[in-house]
Amino acid sequence: MPKALRMRPVIGHDNRPWWDRIDEGELPIQRCCSCGTLRHPPRPMCWKCQSLESEYINASGKGIVYSYVVVHKPAVPGYEYPLAVGLIELEEGTRIVSNIVGINPEDIEIGMPVEVSIDAVDDEMNLPLFRPASR
Repeated sequence: MPKALRMRPVIGHDNRPWWDRIDEGELPIQRCCSCGTLRHPPRPMCWKCQSLESEYINASGKGIVYSYVVVHKPAVPGYEYPLAVGLIELEEGTRIVSNIVGINPEDIEIGMPVEVSIDAVDDEMNLPLFRPASR
């Protein structure tokens, strides 16, 4: 029996450039061309000035654990449990929801430094996952 895959994101016009850059090994952040506001997730309009013009910059991939939860149940096929889901505050100021890996979930702490790694979670999908920062 084949291994179950993770749920797939809905990819459309507004977020396709973000996913394309993830596949290239980058962690992009959308930036408003009018006022410079950074935003994630990608959206068609700036929340601050309502501009429809945006571009992407590369994030450093460094941040801290702003908040997190450890999921035990219900177990969804395609995921390994316990599953640490973190709200990561990037050093650029935006936040991203992602899995925290490479650490026992009991050892995760608010404020803990983390860094991104773009990992292939299966043959068809790459995801930005966060690991404890190397010191």
